[in-house]
Amino acid sequence: MANPDDIFAPYDAPAGGWGALAATARALRQQSAVARGSRALLATNQPEGFDCPGCAWPDPRHTSSFEFCENGAKAVAWEVTDRRVTRDFFAQNTLADLAKQSDHWLESQGRLTEPMRYDPATDRYVPIAWDDAFAMIARHIAAMDHPDQAEFYVSGRTSNEAAFLFALLGRLIGTNNFPDCSNMCHEPTSRGLPQSIGIGKGTSTLEDFEHADMILSIGQNPGTNSPRAMGTLRDAARRGARIVVLNPLRERALERFADPKDAGDILTNRGQRIAHLYCQVKVGGDVAALKGVMKLLVEADRDARANGRTPVLDHDFIAAHTSGFDAFVADLDATAWDAILETSGLSRETLQQIADIYAASRNVILMYGMGITQHRHGSQNIQQCVNLLLLRGNIGRPGTGISPVRGHSNVQGDRTVGIDDQPSAAYLDRLGKVFNFEPPREHGHNVVTALEAMLRGDVRVFIGMGGNFAAAVPDTPLADAAMRRIGLTVSVATKLNRGHVVHGQDALILPCLARSELDPQNGVLQSVTIEDSMSMVHASGGLLEPASPQLRSEVAIVCGMAKAILADRPPRIEWDGYVADYARIRDDIEAVYPDLFHDFNERLRQPGGFRLYNPASERVWKTDTGRANFLVFRGVAEDPARERNPGTLRLATLRSHDQYNTTIYSLDDRYRGVKGDRMVAFMNEQDMAERGIAAGDRIRLRTVSEDGVDRSVGNLTALPYNIPKGSIGAYYPEANPLLPLYHHDELALTPAAKSIPVIAEAM
Repeated sequence: MANPDDIFAPYDAPAGGWGALAATARALRQQSAVARGSRALLATNQPEGFDCPGCAWPDPRHTSSFEFCENGAKAVAWEVTDRRVTRDFFAQNTLADLAKQSDHWLESQGRLTEPMRYDPATDRYVPIAWDDAFAMIARHIAAMDHPDQAEFYVSGRTSNEAAFLFALLGRLIGTNNFPDCSNMCHEPTSRGLPQSIGIGKGTSTLEDFEHADMILSIGQNPGTNSPRAMGTLRDAARRGARIVVLNPLRERALERFADPKDAGDILTNRGQRIAHLYCQVKVGGDVAALKGVMKLLVEADRDARANGRTPVLDHDFIAAHTSGFDAFVADLDATAWDAILETSGLSRETLQQIADIYAASRNVILMYGMGITQHRHGSQNIQQCVNLLLLRGNIGRPGTGISPVRGHSNVQGDRTVGIDDQPSAAYLDRLGKVFNFEPPREHGHNVVTALEAMLRGDVRVFIGMGGNFAAAVPDTPLADAAMRRIGLTVSVATKLNRGHVVHGQDALILPCLARSELDPQNGVLQSVTIEDSMSMVHASGGLLEPASPQLRSEVAIVCGMAKAILADRPPRIEWDGYVADYARIRDDIEAVYPDLFHDFNERLRQPGGFRLYNPASERVWKTDTGRANFLVFRGVAEDPARERNPGTLRLATLRSHDQYNTTIYSLDDRYRGVKGDRMVAFMNEQDMAERGIAAGDRIRLRTVSEDGVDRSVGNLTALPYNIPKGSIGAYYPEANPLLPLYHHDELALTPAAKSIPVIAEAM
């Protein structure tokens, strides 16, 4: 039994404030990057600077002297560090030894400096020349039986230019296998939203937040995952907007936040109250809560109309712009209150409070994160969010809209320019016309189906443009074994990570420039472009000398692979021309997407960039009905496993505050009060008592599996925490072995990491 006081103490100060400033300074010192990092931070998210390698929250049009947050500062410090992973490092460490190290330790070693290949005879990485590395990739591609034996994985860090060329390369080879990080987070947004409103992107802009009367935040922790959003929420709360939060855990930033950029907040360290109403919904209870609120609104509207009062719903909007309203209302009428209250964990009085605030608000924005998407019915969760907004016409006018809070900074842009396992026929037609070839038409692999193919032994080559695939995916032991059977794994990366020790029979590490670094090609500095979560496209150019003269840009690496793989095969493409001038890539992006990227290079010169056309923002609905659709979700239960196993808890995997995606900056989680340990489980005290678990006990979590596979993670310290009964939390990626590959959203196939049925056992 551990002493919980050694690793856990409640955090009572506001999020942000002095704590954020101190953490930023500490991160720069730890990476020995105070001078270099400070210079980089002052250029982060500035019009003439580079885009933060962290989250996708948009930049304000009127920037301040610094536009970075604590976690953005950590991400920059992580890449501008003076630590280096050289050939000497690999000579001193076998991969068997490296595999024993933690993810935190691996990434702490510093920047990769030159191309490396795996040598099975010594179990070490050894240097390889760039051209030899490209030739190795070409040999493995040529040896495949068919193009679908290759997987082209993309991380959201990848620029629009590199992603566009990577998508072109894969399709010239003959496959649509493009698993990407979006598959593991916001794929339900990409697949579920179009069925509702005709586009897989949010409709709100940053300016809309300035005019919202109510902001409904569901399933997200922006204080950790997108801290710059907290400045927007703080400003909204300060001017009187009602912010309502639905989230299982009470996240400190959503309770009170002190903006590190505001002298008043820093001097007083009191911060601004954020949530007007904080509702701790059970894990998996979001649909139930939303249906309860909508049921109350419909009932209030009937009563108002029957008694001659102003209707609660916007019937003019519903009649002119929507389809499916009658079926939607019939389903609400058929949904029992007992089921809503039991599944949501919220009282009817609380749901009434939400409904009253919503009904009294003229302009409403609903923002959501992975607490909504990473469920068995993540796509339907989002569609119910849309239903709520449609009831009062809260899409397509100022101060309203749906706002998915994306993770990595260009994850949305990568999808826009072609990283899609289910490309549209229109895109393929244009791509084929511009480049004079016939692209493959069959749908390819996403993350789940790529892993299934690996398990079958059907993958021969895996090329990862950034990211840490091995650490991010579900069913970790099965996935690791499958990765090791692949003929060649290629990682384009800036730092050492788990994917470099979980590798194929042959393996390459290809080190690339970071966003903060200068990218001169033929003596001319190049810039790339990024699309944020609100469809704004802007340029990003580095300002620091590269960590090593051996580094190449993502664009140069893709073009180098393409030249070696395709050689003199038609069509003839001037890959060297793309490397020499990235504006040529943007010209061809414009040619393939003339409606979205018309006058691309010219519009890029506008301060702050430009916004891509978003039809739903203008109440143009590109759906099958030509309208926004009310979509029905039958019942409220997400997963019948909970009903079949009364002792089952619903596990949500969590990021700590000192973490971004799979990158772990330290073992602390300041806002949740955890210090020096990530092997913890956050539990409801009543759930602990019912299972004979005391604070500090070591416990094992075991998945309630449907396929007979025993999945468990042990040696977790049980911490009593303010979390609804029946819900439990543990850190990602440590809890990934509990997440079955089959446990995913039905439409988008996104792994349901926020809703894993588990049993908690004392060890």
